[in-house]
Amino acid sequence: MINNTQKHYQKIRKILIIVLALNWAVALAKIIYGLSSRCFSMTADGFHSLSDGTSNLIGIIGIHFACQPVDKDHPYGHKKYETLFSLGIAAMLFLVSFNLLKQGWQRLQHPVFFQADLGGFAVMLITLAINIYVMRYEYGKGKALKSDILVSDSLHTRADIFTSFTVIISLIVTKLGFPLIDPIVTMLISLFIGYAAFQIVKQSSDVLCDTAVFLDDQKVKDIVLKIEGVRACHKIRSRGRLDDIYIDLHVQVDPSMHIDNAHKISYRIEEAIKSAIPGITDVVVHMEPIDH
Repeated sequence: MINNTQKHYQKIRKILIIVLALNWAVALAKIIYGLSSRCFSMTADGFHSLSDGTSNLIGIIGIHFACQPVDKDHPYGHKKYETLFSLGIAAMLFLVSFNLLKQGWQRLQHPVFFQADLGGFAVMLITLAINIYVMRYEYGKGKALKSDILVSDSLHTRADIFTSFTVIISLIVTKLGFPLIDPIVTMLISLFIGYAAFQIVKQSSDVLCDTAVFLDDQKVKDIVLKIEGVRACHKIRSRGRLDDIYIDLHVQVDPSMHIDNAHKISYRIEEAIKSAIPGITDVVVHMEPIDH
């Protein structure tokens, strides 16, 4: 029987497969036309789109591990595998960025001239429209499903949109008689890609290094203080992913309260927080007597 976690990741996997098909269609169009027209910036942009497709494959593999159920060795589940594989996407982007920067510099030293034509503009405009659709679709789904893989991959595609704009500018300037702009634009593309990789590393490392999740501590405190028997709440801490948040907090109660009642209050607190704030997986309540 398929549980909710597996259904969740099946939705993500389906989105990645759709995006994979679109990315590879875009990549092939750019690479084939770029090679035939000797437009290096378009070819570079095509290989960037091809890396988008490869990152989709990495995402699909990551999702396979992330959807595995809780076991003895992973009592907190496997969801961070999704975050871990996002770093794989970032590593690929850094590699692509470095290679394009090097190749752009080499082309600047040893120019290869090409003739920009209407066919090149048509290819870039059509693929740009597809990329914009893919980015908005994947980013929206990633936010809705709270998926690191989808959000990271959409940032990858967003970098592709920026690079496509620069390639179009390169084609226009080349048409006006400045062919050396092509390798310069290629190097600019590499910087866009490197920045996208940095963003992914920053977001993923925040999760893996247990950076506090952006939560309104006052909202949590207000929820807890509404529970009958709670006198005070403090030391609220959080960690995890937006769809897998762990919270622990200290709650003060009357020192004469029986342990059974304290346990019931703890359970009510956990249920109240989970009901009020989406993405909460676990709440650990530390009960302590209030100082009079």
